[in-house]
Amino acid sequence: MKTIIEPFKIKSVEPIRFTTPEERHKILVDAGYNPFLIHADDVLIDLLTDSGTSAMSAQQWAGIMLGDESYAGSKSFYNFESVVKKITGLKYIIPTHQGRAAEKILFSILGGPGKYFPNNTHFDTTRANIEFTGAEADDFLNEIGKHPEIKADFKGDIDLEALEAFIKQKGAANIPLVMLTVTNNSGGGQPVSMHNIRETKKLCKKYGLPLFIDACRFAENAYFIKKREPGYAERTVLSIAQEMFSYCDGATMSAKKDGLVNIGGFLALNDEQLALNCRNLLIVTEGFPTYGGLAGRDLEAMAIGLEEVLDEHYLQYRIRSVEYLGERLVAAGVPIIEPPGGHAIYIDAKKFLSHVPPHQYPGQSIVCALYETGGVRSVEIGSVMFGKYAGDGSLISPPMELVRMAIPRRVYTQSHVDYLLEVILDVFKFRESLGGYRITYEAPMLRHFTARFEPI
Repeated sequence: MKTIIEPFKIKSVEPIRFTTPEERHKILVDAGYNPFLIHADDVLIDLLTDSGTSAMSAQQWAGIMLGDESYAGSKSFYNFESVVKKITGLKYIIPTHQGRAAEKILFSILGGPGKYFPNNTHFDTTRANIEFTGAEADDFLNEIGKHPEIKADFKGDIDLEALEAFIKQKGAANIPLVMLTVTNNSGGGQPVSMHNIRETKKLCKKYGLPLFIDACRFAENAYFIKKREPGYAERTVLSIAQEMFSYCDGATMSAKKDGLVNIGGFLALNDEQLALNCRNLLIVTEGFPTYGGLAGRDLEAMAIGLEEVLDEHYLQYRIRSVEYLGERLVAAGVPIIEPPGGHAIYIDAKKFLSHVPPHQYPGQSIVCALYETGGVRSVEIGSVMFGKYAGDGSLISPPMELVRMAIPRRVYTQSHVDYLLEVILDVFKFRESLGGYRITYEAPMLRHFTARFEPI
């Protein structure tokens, strides 16, 4: 059959509260034009993030009842540890309450002034946890990945030539590790090829550097490799994921993405001494090493989710539903990052609102318009999230101005996607009437979470 259906049945439903455009305008004003500050009850379609917003399966809910809440030595931990070791092959598995907790522990130990952490593209919390230590987070996205309109199979790849030049410039002794984010979230949810992972490992080995994977969406990346990279079509997604991890020395993961849970994550390592140091810090910040800030029931749900996410029927539906939305937007002339990524559609805000300069935050303007028009909550990934200030106070913008619409896993149906399409196309029709915004309040780090704006 040509129609790809949701590979699940709905057992429990949550009502959506409908609002009018007039109500949404007031809500937006009261929230300082920041969707993060809008109450979830006032959102019709919530695409702010795909992190922790998944619908859990009947098996996961059943597993919650089996969770062992022992403070130390919980059998739920050993079940979770076994699943993570099977997928990653890494020796030391340290649970955390989410991905940024794993990052906080890792970079608190390895970071500090004078240290550099290269990545294909750091996401916001990774960058913040690195910079909080005084270290520097550096991105080396390949050139094709910087051009939304160019179609290519693996636009999330790291630029190996630029990475090697950087290692030579800064000195390997000042680079504690190299990281690859799979899929590349800030780069449009674009996958990283197995070839690129393998070659990055070779480069790291040449200079004696460990390679880490930010594995939030490892299953989606593995599925893209299966569909797009020669030699992998007949491989299982599990075996592809295992090969991906075989090239790394450690990994961080927010299981709130491809773990299909609402809370949880882990840090996985091969270095025994580093693992010991991380566990010691974990005890101070998260809890005992066999629960790591989580209830036993959360560990149980994570173990089940990490198995379920590897189901190829689920991944086919997941990737195709995002692709469907992207295809129809492109057909209507809406500029997006092409081809669509695995977990989200990214609108190219520079082209969508070509009359609004980066220092007036075109992405934020689109985000506000989507909410006011149709109650859709999305997020800006551009000069609000990643912009920095020069010495004279002027804005230093990132290469791309994007709006991300992240699709929660197993939450919305085809009708929701079609409604979303209508809302985007409606905003696209009156885009010339949209203006820019200025920031009226911002925090010193991760400002996008709490910033407040006003229209210009």
